[in-house]
Amino acid sequence: MSLGDAKRLIVKVGSALLVDETTGKLRRAWLEALADDIAALRERGTEVIIVSSGAIAMGRRLLGLDHRTISLADKQAAAATGQISLSQVWQEALHRNGLIMAQVLVTLEDMESRQRYLNARGTLNALLDRGAIPLINENDTVATAEIRFGDNDRLAAKVAHMISADMLVLLSDIDGLYTADPRKNPDAKLIPEVGELTPEIMSMAGSAPTMYSSGGMVTKLLAAEIAMKSGCRMMIARGTIYHPLKAQLDGGLHTLFTPLETPLAARRHWIATSLSARGAIVIDAGAVKALRAGKNLLAPGITTLQGSFKQGDAVRVLDCDGHEVARGLSAYSAEETRQLLGHNSHDIEPILGYSRGNAIIHSDDLVLAENQA
Repeated sequence: MSLGDAKRLIVKVGSALLVDETTGKLRRAWLEALADDIAALRERGTEVIIVSSGAIAMGRRLLGLDHRTISLADKQAAAATGQISLSQVWQEALHRNGLIMAQVLVTLEDMESRQRYLNARGTLNALLDRGAIPLINENDTVATAEIRFGDNDRLAAKVAHMISADMLVLLSDIDGLYTADPRKNPDAKLIPEVGELTPEIMSMAGSAPTMYSSGGMVTKLLAAEIAMKSGCRMMIARGTIYHPLKAQLDGGLHTLFTPLETPLAARRHWIATSLSARGAIVIDAGAVKALRAGKNLLAPGITTLQGSFKQGDAVRVLDCDGHEVARGLSAYSAEETRQLLGHNSHDIEPILGYSRGNAIIHSDDLVLAENQA
């Protein structure tokens, strides 16, 4: 599968691509060319999320912090200053193509806290559903050395897992993963596809030479590990050229990391094997039939609840005889669900005052029991 087949795409852009290292100025023409590529992908029906570095690089110049090593406090000050400019230039570039941008800042804590994770996931999905392009960056203004993602390669991979993206593109200053540093070894060969991150593959990353942007090839392979476990394909491709995504649509050089599962299959495997159930939902025969047909679990099909669970918790789904039919992630807590018993889906917002969708458990978040599949 190629870039053109992606339904939900994440594009990671590093500081070295956005900001000229010599002058510290924005490469505006390059950014506008990339925005044109994103607009073309949107025309093809691809949802696009951008993970962009550059806030600190832009803020350093604005604050006159030209020295290479700066303190954490200065980095946070530069991020606070530069994030405004970064968001503005992205907005201007995308607006030229009639696209709406939404800024989303995250920290590692947002990924580790279940409630924050669900809120961030819900926000990103809502933005995509409404046609906006989320622009994501780590919130360097408040993040400390102890709680940072460390680099936006891995941040992009974690976001890919969060929203079940099927393609992640890391734009770099090199065509992909080589058997050795091609600037030092003329016999180095590009590896076009990687299906498994073997020790041999990992050793090819070396010690992050300067030619590999700020994160280095090491962090790119760590990002590939996260993405592949999530069922997401990941591509390393040259981003220094104008229209780098169009170049890939036209068959440009790259390294493609291919997972064994799709994002949906990987997500269902995670639900089935990695999460402990917090409670149970008992459903009627009509709901059992609907789930086996691949439908969502709706409130009218629920008869009773067992135990207590929160939004996003894994729950067992039982038939009236107590047999486990499925297991899934509940969009509503036990308390909320009890209020919805006996009501139709369109009554959710009038009853609760808000809605997280008409499904108590969405089919994407539900795995049928093996003897029921």
